[in-house]
Amino acid sequence: MYLARAVRCPPHLRATYVEISNYFRGRQLGRLSALQAHSSPVRSFHDFSEKHRSNVTSSEFLDKFKQSMEFPQTTLDIDTLYSQDYEGQSVLLHGYLDKRDDMGKELSFARLYDHTMGRTIQLLSNSQSNTLPQLKKISRGSPVVVQGTVKRRVTKTAEEERNDYLEIALESIQPLNEFPREIVLFGKNIVHPPKHRHLQLRSDKELRDALRFRAQARNVCRETLEQLKPAFVEIETPLLFKSTPEGAREFIVPTRKRGKAYALPQSPQQYKQILMASGIPRYFQFARCFRDEDLRADRQPEFTQLDLEMAFAAGQDVMAVVEEIIRGLWGNMMREPVPSGPFRRMTYQEAMTRYGSDKPDTRHGMEIHRVEHLLPADLVSKITPLTDPIVEAFKMDTVEQLPSATREFVSRFFDSTEGEPFNKNPDGAPGIFIYDEGQPLKGLGPLGFEAAEKIQEMLDLSHGDLLILQARPQGPFAGGATQLGSIRRAMAAASISEELREAPPGFEFLWIVDFPLFSPTDASEPGQGGTAGLSATHHPFTAPKTSSDVDLLSKDPTKALADHYDLVVNGVELGGGSRRIHCALTQNYIFKEILKMPKERIDEFQHLLNALWAGCPPHAGFALGFDRLITVMLGKESVRDVIAFPKIGKKGEDAMVKAPGKISEEVARLYNIKLK
Repeated sequence: MYLARAVRCPPHLRATYVEISNYFRGRQLGRLSALQAHSSPVRSFHDFSEKHRSNVTSSEFLDKFKQSMEFPQTTLDIDTLYSQDYEGQSVLLHGYLDKRDDMGKELSFARLYDHTMGRTIQLLSNSQSNTLPQLKKISRGSPVVVQGTVKRRVTKTAEEERNDYLEIALESIQPLNEFPREIVLFGKNIVHPPKHRHLQLRSDKELRDALRFRAQARNVCRETLEQLKPAFVEIETPLLFKSTPEGAREFIVPTRKRGKAYALPQSPQQYKQILMASGIPRYFQFARCFRDEDLRADRQPEFTQLDLEMAFAAGQDVMAVVEEIIRGLWGNMMREPVPSGPFRRMTYQEAMTRYGSDKPDTRHGMEIHRVEHLLPADLVSKITPLTDPIVEAFKMDTVEQLPSATREFVSRFFDSTEGEPFNKNPDGAPGIFIYDEGQPLKGLGPLGFEAAEKIQEMLDLSHGDLLILQARPQGPFAGGATQLGSIRRAMAAASISEELREAPPGFEFLWIVDFPLFSPTDASEPGQGGTAGLSATHHPFTAPKTSSDVDLLSKDPTKALADHYDLVVNGVELGGGSRRIHCALTQNYIFKEILKMPKERIDEFQHLLNALWAGCPPHAGFALGFDRLITVMLGKESVRDVIAFPKIGKKGEDAMVKAPGKISEEVARLYNIKLK
């Protein structure tokens, strides 16, 4: 059993779902939001500066420093005191001094945090001990070494009798470094700004527990992969790579060689494929990846993924291994087990048709239906400027089934920052109807009698239900969501956060499969730099799904399906993978004939083509977004809540160390960089 099973206290399901939903919608939440809100109590801090030595000589602080270097060691902690019988014995502990209560001039009590900041014990000092003056001098939050006799104390509650019945009568206390008195470390609703992330970590037990949980989850994943037969081998791949057109924007690392630069890897994709050609049958690593993208609540410019690859394998084999990893994690670290048997599968086409998203939360219901064939032409012309559009609809039910409550919710939603942009859709704003049995045609009058009757029957509308219509152009699906799918997702989250609907329980895992191999080029994405007007939907190394899809490469590549698979849970994409192209000639054909990449771009993949050409076996792999996985497991609002030192803001800044920072002219000259 892993420690996390014992220490983790999962949040209330409603709160958990709301947090996941908010995170999925990309809202700016977490510590940063609390910091920006006017009502949030934010502490004003004083940074270290030379003024802090104005009242102390160098000999004084150097003497204190020397004394702090010579502190006694201990093998005890507070948990050990409670697990074994130390009553009446003199013990030595390390920790942090917490709040002190003075009972007059001759008696003081204080709490001592252990070295993990996880548990406290009471300290007692009185006038009979020479420790009282020293205890009163030490500021709260200071690291200390204490020595004293373990005693049973008077308890007031049953909880104290179980977990807090010991105290230490102080014999000595040694401060190791004074905590500044002007900084308030603890307190109700105290939020430390990103500039002082170390203080937030120190004061926020939930954040520290999340980091421990993350470390334990890593161990579970590693143990699962190493126990499989044949075992996976953990191999580190380089972080200093080269710039290649895989599909995302890169971070460039200049060198002192004029015109030469490294690029930080978007993923270890090419290295792990080369490993498959090198006789390594099964590989994994917890890989650091870098993408120069705008931040969202679920995205960082640098992130961790559990990366794996398997030789002599197809997508089905990889999916089975990933399911083993998930079952190991949930079985060891979560209170709610993962359902037995293979995870449910849904095609990209079905997901987009039924839910308007390639990562749907299917627990909501709220399925989308095409209704343009039922609607009068004059109504269609009122809701969209499109000619011959597709019109789709979904219903959202409510707990109270009160049209007035639904109407108020709709008004708030479309006035909010999340809902207001939906009204600016160039294809037309959403059509909104509230099913009200007290109104003519039950609130569906604009649809006309015949359409209202058929839509009511199709969607099984009830009193107080919300009906949303949205038009979109004719054509195949592209991208990750339709406009109506985005409305569905946002409304589901908002209605649950306002308690208009109940949060669906549990974790529902879902494989999304059969993605298009190629998609129309998106001007906002770098793509692969070809001239065909197409880009690889995921990356250009993805193999076609079947032999029939291989045939389509030369006939109509836009209809070819990819052997790609995304793992989704409750509307959150945890990761994705695919079977790779293991034939150099086929890979070069994709680059040159399908994507129409120029020769200089293709030459950037020469190393990969060489590896594939040297008898590379069929292989497939997966990348599990580790930050996002831990966020979902713990029900957190943002990946920032499971990362020790996250980046913040759209520019991906580290406010604590002030990165990225300006470079001097001297450094610019050294690396042949021209500063504007």
